Amino acid sequence: MADGKTALVTGGAGFIGSHMVDRLLELDYKVVVMDDLSTGKIKNLNSAAVFHHTDITKPAMTEIIQREQPDLVFHMAAQTSVTESTKNPIDDTNANVLGTLRVLEASRRAGVEKIIYSNTGGALYGDPETIPCSDDAPITPVSPYGMSKWVAEQYMDFYYRQYRLNYTSLRYGNVYGPRQDPHGEAGVIAIFSRAMLEGKQPSIFGDGTQERDFVSVFDVIDANIEAIDRGDGKAMNIATGEATTVNRIVEILRSITGYKWDPLHAPQRAGEVYRIALDCTRAAQELDWSPKISLEDGLQITVDYFRESMNPSGGVPSTS
Repeated sequence: MADGKTALVTGGAGFIGSHMVDRLLELDYKVVVMDDLSTGKIKNLNSAAVFHHTDITKPAMTEIIQREQPDLVFHMAAQTSVTESTKNPIDDTNANVLGTLRVLEASRRAGVEKIIYSNTGGALYGDPETIPCSDDAPITPVSPYGMSKWVAEQYMDFYYRQYRLNYTSLRYGNVYGPRQDPHGEAGVIAIFSRAMLEGKQPSIFGDGTQERDFVSVFDVIDANIEAIDRGDGKAMNIATGEATTVNRIVEILRSITGYKWDPLHAPQRAGEVYRIALDCTRAAQELDWSPKISLEDGLQITVDYFRESMNPSGGVPSTS
């Protein structure tokens, strides 16, 4: 499938990016990773990839793209914290808009064939009137993060129209799975899994009735692979179409881990959407893609990963 092609993954040491790198290597691409390691981790890096420790907002990244001459760019590097974006919207915009613009301009100059952009569906549509939310629903972000990711997508479309730099923008639901940071704020499943395995009380922000569209990282990677040859010049949702409450996630994780206590509750966070699920009709039509991993199976895979990473001998930490 690769035909000797080179793929660049920005953010390739991160949660989603590192899985992308692994899959591309399996498909015999030469893979180049660009990551500033602000949230990405060295331990996630596949040693078979070429690694450049750099920031997409810095001029050095232009030289790297020129030198490596990638055929494809999977643009996954981003500032992804909704809370951080509300506290510091300028830094958020610098990473997500100006960083993306640097990637686009460098890619155009280097003759890149296509950019596949990791966008957010969960933060793009605000609190939509209709659930699940269609690919063409009004764009009404309620956080600077959603706004910056939207503006970056508009730059993708501009470069496509103006310079014929091909792209597909994939608007993800709430992605979860192995390697997600259990110490961040975005990965509720990773945070809860780790806390329960350690016998600690996880905190729910709000009453837990807020709903999200949780999609496995492995399904997301499948969508990126399908987008290599399809979906040109289009943006589309990548999720399950199912809205699941945070309380339901807690129930399933308690069942998997054997955790006995109730979670704590903290105040709702600024900029967070209350209820979202994404209709993936366009992805089904354009990419012939649909999610394959059920929520229960995906959660089991995630818990198994954290259990193993905490206790490589395979024993289960006590929660009693």
